[in-house]
Amino acid sequence: MAEIDINSLSEPEMRLKKMQDMRAAGDEPYKYSAERSACIADLLQKYEPLKPEEESAETYQITGRVVAKRGHGKASFGNVLDQSGKLQYYAKVDLLGGPAYHKLLHGVDLGDFIWASGKIFRTQRGELSIKLEKFEILTKALLPLPEKFHGLTDKETRYRQRYLDLIANPEVKDVFQKRSKILRLVRELLDGEGFIEVETPVLQMIPGGAAARPFKTFHNALSMELYLRISLELPLKRLIVGGFEKVYEIGRVFRNEGISYKHNPEYTLLELYQAYTDCEGMLLLTERLISGAVKATINLLPCGEDFTVIS
Repeated sequence: MAEIDINSLSEPEMRLKKMQDMRAAGDEPYKYSAERSACIADLLQKYEPLKPEEESAETYQITGRVVAKRGHGKASFGNVLDQSGKLQYYAKVDLLGGPAYHKLLHGVDLGDFIWASGKIFRTQRGELSIKLEKFEILTKALLPLPEKFHGLTDKETRYRQRYLDLIANPEVKDVFQKRSKILRLVRELLDGEGFIEVETPVLQMIPGGAAARPFKTFHNALSMELYLRISLELPLKRLIVGGFEKVYEIGRVFRNEGISYKHNPEYTLLELYQAYTDCEGMLLLTERLISGAVKATINLLPCGEDFTVIS
């Protein structure tokens, strides 16, 4: 069999060959699990007081995506990124051993997930790093990361391929985290005020509660057309009729209309209904929800503690 000319391979082909070589050597390129002892953000916080060339007494295990590599010869550096933060690694051939160091230099590509073990230290230039004693490739990436200098800027691509957006623009994670925090706070506030969270049907015989074009589907067992809901309103109001006094739902609704990066045909909607109150009571509840969400996400009330009443 003719030997493959490595220089003739494209980058995806080169990565595929590395993956196949790992598997042929008995090193599974897509490992099922990995033990880590700390998140990167915790290590950065814990060892912030370290002075240059000081190191931790403990050895730590971290996991993450390799997002940068630099250096050659007998020493090299790189950056590992996990969900909480980024940490530099420092590798030396005499500490890792020749075969492992060669694998790090030539077998690891940007985008690969690795497991790394070592002590935390601060370099002469003042950067906290992990001094590699052991490492493993956990997941071999077969495609390169988005080009670093220009990044991922096309809005359609960013919104359609969120995973690429998260890789190229790490600050986007903050939006996901704030959304999760807001939903948790909304639930805590409403539950604390006696509301009951419910789930109502997504498939409806007659779509209602809003003026929007629905998505149609067909129920084979019942031999009938059904619609994806365009609103949460009517089932929630029926629960009020049935005797519940405070109900809410946070759920997906679907509207078969225009689409762009500013308008999605499916999105999350919050609706709540309360008996024995009027618009003034709902206004006060809305103020508490909004001010609580702002406090939880940015710890700041732009308008001060008191909202200005507007008509």
